Amino acid sequence: MKKSNPKNNHILNKVPSYVNDADTFNLLYASDVDWQYVYTIKTYSDFNDQVLSEYLNMSVKTFREYKKPNSVLNANLKEQVVMLLSLLKHGEAVFGSMKLFETWLNEANFYFNSKAPSAYLNTITGIKFVDERLTAMTYGDNV
Repeated sequence: MKKSNPKNNHILNKVPSYVNDADTFNLLYASDVDWQYVYTIKTYSDFNDQVLSEYLNMSVKTFREYKKPNSVLNANLKEQVVMLLSLLKHGEAVFGSMKLFETWLNEANFYFNSKAPSAYLNTITGIKFVDERLTAMTYGDNV
C-alpha cells in the first residue's frame, strides 16, 4: 500500500487537490514532471505497472522503459500523470481512504454507462469526467 517517502510527499503537496486546468497548466510549466511523479502514483495507490500502463496508453514494456535514468516524459504524458495524481488526491479526500476510492473506481457505476470509472482514466477528458463525479458526490450526489 502507501509507502512514506519525503520526495513523494513533496510531489503530492505540489499537485492540485482536484483536477483543475489552470493549476495543472501552472505545475507543468513550473516543475519538471518526471518519472518521480509516476512513481508517486504507484506508491500513493495500489496501481501496478499493468494498470498504470493502460491508463497511460502504452505497453507495460514501454512503461517500464520510462524508469530508466534520463527518460523524458512527453507533454501529454506529463499532463495525464499530474491529472491522475490530482484525481487520486481528490478521491481519497472524498472517500476518506485510498482503498475505498480504488474500490469505487473499479465497480460498475450508473453514471459511467454501467462501467467502472477506471475505464475512463486513459484520457484527459475521462479523468476530468471522473473528477467531476467526485465533486458531485461531495455536494450530495450519492453514487
